[in-house]
Amino acid sequence: MIEALRKLGLSDLEARCYLALHGQPPSSGYEVAKQVSVSRSNVYAALRSLVDKGVCRTVEGEPVTFAAIPVRQVVKLLQAEFERTAHLLENELGHLPAVPPFFSNWKGDAQVNLAVKRLAANASAEILADIWAEDLHRIEDTLLAAEERGIAVHLMVIGDIPTALSRVTVHSVPAGGPKAARNFSLLLDKETSLLGSFTRHSQASALESNHPAVLDVLQTSYYHDIVMMRIEQDFAAELEARYGKNYALIFQEHPEMRGRKPAPESEPDSNRLEDDTH
Repeated sequence: MIEALRKLGLSDLEARCYLALHGQPPSSGYEVAKQVSVSRSNVYAALRSLVDKGVCRTVEGEPVTFAAIPVRQVVKLLQAEFERTAHLLENELGHLPAVPPFFSNWKGDAQVNLAVKRLAANASAEILADIWAEDLHRIEDTLLAAEERGIAVHLMVIGDIPTALSRVTVHSVPAGGPKAARNFSLLLDKETSLLGSFTRHSQASALESNHPAVLDVLQTSYYHDIVMMRIEQDFAAELEARYGKNYALIFQEHPEMRGRKPAPESEPDSNRLEDDTH
């Protein structure tokens, strides 16, 4: 609860004082100080700050006591303040020139998760997501939240896994299974993208970009996968008869398509010619 209150703008001590007062009769600063085990001078300063923020109220008497404003009222107050500030920012800064092409690097689970949440929260129409089943839990709640507010979320997941998302395409796992680094991508409104990877033994990392070339590559790759999966579903026998198992003939003619050595006793995956993208 303290962490949640801090995210609402309270300091650590203010959050502790608020929790000590919440649901209790009005208490003096001395009584609150005993509960939070902090000096009275610091507690009185925190209580005065809570009153200034509209989170607590004073009760005149001898001594003066403090009472917590019910949390529902506090949330409504903060929501109104946030909406007022957001409206002001949109009016003042919403007419700036278009953002030029950029590339931003994010490192570590915390930064990557924040980037995913920020981009998904700002999507206005569509999200194309491509991720391994092993990593879906990292972004699933964020995608579900986007879907709940009307965003068309299209998920391509490599490997079968249960999910509550509505639009899901299950891609077969390439021969040899996932690599040490499991790549993922998000394409949002065909205007912004996030490409990254999750690994077992190092930090997650991602590249955010709105560069037209990056957007086009991700969109083309997604559409290519969808089309190829449907073609292979409808014409599997004909394709194997013409090109050999796992497109062996095509790979023989184009050795440059092999981005890495295949796993022992395995051949190129029949459902993804360019499995190195993952």
